[in-house]
Amino acid sequence: MSSHQITVLGECVADAFTEPASAPNELALRVLPGGGPANTAVSLARLGTPARFLARLSGDVFGRLFRTHLEASGVDLSYAVEAAEPSTLAVAELDAQGQAAFSFHAQATADWQWTSAELAGVDLSDTACLHTGSLALVREPGAAVVEEFLATASRQATVSIDPNVRPLLVHPDVYRARLAHWCGVADILRLSEDDLELLLPGTPPEQACDTWHAAGARLVVITLGADGALASLDGERLRVPAVTTQVVDTVGAGDSFTAGLLHHLAARGSLGGRMTDLGLDEVAEACRFATRVAALTCSVAGPNPPWRDRPALFATAGDS
Repeated sequence: MSSHQITVLGECVADAFTEPASAPNELALRVLPGGGPANTAVSLARLGTPARFLARLSGDVFGRLFRTHLEASGVDLSYAVEAAEPSTLAVAELDAQGQAAFSFHAQATADWQWTSAELAGVDLSDTACLHTGSLALVREPGAAVVEEFLATASRQATVSIDPNVRPLLVHPDVYRARLAHWCGVADILRLSEDDLELLLPGTPPEQACDTWHAAGARLVVITLGADGALASLDGERLRVPAVTTQVVDTVGAGDSFTAGLLHHLAARGSLGGRMTDLGLDEVAEACRFATRVAALTCSVAGPNPPWRDRPALFATAGDS
């Protein structure tokens, strides 16, 4: 197993998109496999990074869809749990700009039922980075188990967290109460401008970075949509512009950005510990690559990140 392996822990979600139906009293849904952590694992594997996904996959029709999708993208499911509970469903409505508003059907579904026994046997000896976030860190009963697993993993691997706040399912106060603790474990914190507004309303991005550095996170990256991204490494900051693209929708863009960032850092050998040798120039390169991956994801429908040969169309010398 490659020393560049990245392990992702979290949920799979069936993303159901509304479509025109044949009769006025009908609603058609097009279901795609999604969920922030699952999207990140898929994007990593398609970029060529060995990616292992720790998930609880239901045996229902959606769970079978997830498994087929993940395996077809090259994701390692050797530690995935075969769960008895149903899959999580999200119904998405897109606005004129391709932004999605979700309603969730997630009561007692498979993704949140982690037990200590299920994670106790996971071997992380070949894992350079453990990435998680989103609902896995805040939905009980599994959230506390996941936090404990992160703390153990941080002794040997780089830890990356994307809060991916979902206020319709979990009140932002729950995220706020745990965020300082997560920063104490995480080396990388990646979040969106929407997450920032929900977590620290009215706070300038630079000030938020300082808050999270003080709590322990070394690298903070805030994606700003069409304005690109702000990266802060121990307080040294830079901005990277977005890549211009024809946006179909933005579903999975942030997850793909995270994957691009981690892929680039892994390819340079920067993951696997506390990233003490990481410099701002390398962070800039990683963020530029990540913006290209995110742009390609936005150019197609749904959470469908690009394969390795696509980013090369945008690459400049020195990028992976």
